[in-house]
Amino acid sequence: MQPMAPAAAPPAALLLHRRATATARARGASLVAVRAQPDTAAAPTPTSAPDPPPEFKPPQGFKAPEPKRFAVKEGQQGSVLGASLAIPLRLGTGVFVLGYSPSLVSQSDIPSDQYALELGGWKVKEESKIGQCKRPEKPIEIYEFEGCPFCRKVREMVSVLDLDVLFYPCPQKGPTFRPKVLEMGGKKQFPYMVDPNTGVAMYESDDIIKYLADTYGDGTVPIMLRLGLLTAITAGLATLGRIGKGNSYTASKLPPQPIEIWAYEGSPFCKLVRETLVELELPHLLHSCARGSPKRQEFFKKMGTFQAPYIEDPNTGVKMFESAEIIEYLKATYALYPSS
Repeated sequence: MQPMAPAAAPPAALLLHRRATATARARGASLVAVRAQPDTAAAPTPTSAPDPPPEFKPPQGFKAPEPKRFAVKEGQQGSVLGASLAIPLRLGTGVFVLGYSPSLVSQSDIPSDQYALELGGWKVKEESKIGQCKRPEKPIEIYEFEGCPFCRKVREMVSVLDLDVLFYPCPQKGPTFRPKVLEMGGKKQFPYMVDPNTGVAMYESDDIIKYLADTYGDGTVPIMLRLGLLTAITAGLATLGRIGKGNSYTASKLPPQPIEIWAYEGSPFCKLVRETLVELELPHLLHSCARGSPKRQEFFKKMGTFQAPYIEDPNTGVKMFESAEIIEYLKATYALYPSS
């Protein structure tokens, strides 16, 4: 595997670090992210200093919305419906963690300070095998983009294994991370995974899925991820409800630190936010939290509620729920032309 450090640029290039150190709160890992600059021909060293990196602030008058469980914002219904198409096509793969096992219990069986889904006068007790699996000390790094069916397969496995992953979005015509993948692995092919815990780097979605299952699971691959051509076809069909979304680059400003997001692949609301993160080429640290994830209890203890998606942006200090408002915030903060 080639080293992760960026290649030296000619003296005339305006240098920006490809990656800036960021603290992954949930794992305490040092992470990095950056905007690549185009190569230029050699030229005399400039007399002026490079432009300073942009400062990021919340949009003027910004106020984080209150979380509203299961609410759909006016005008977002069609988007949510399209994003939900994947659930039946993929038979819920990416909605539940490994070994998920629910059972209905009475309200008194689960203390009020523990997360549980309530159904009428009952609560759902959720168990899984995740507690028996090895956990990576540092987040795994994956280069991919939302509209790719092969990338979707890997994201589903990430949700199944409840992994924290640092995603580097590689939308079409993206100037930063597509060239980085070519530099590291020799091909512009996606997904591309780098595991800093083991030094392993690889292409090919099926190989990545098998590696993750063997290294951070019990070796089991869900049936919908091991059907060969049928898996690829259904993963492709799952993108039709949002065709063209999460594929192409939108001119943006790259922040020095990855945005943290609590989300999971099976949620249509999370998918809509991920589309925007990818199109703006914003690195993001995913704290996967599908049904049965222990992170739901951690989040509930921290916030007093659980709802996904939820983001924390260390570049502006913003912390917020609600997918539609998150999308508006990301575009207003990071798009070069937010009004377009």
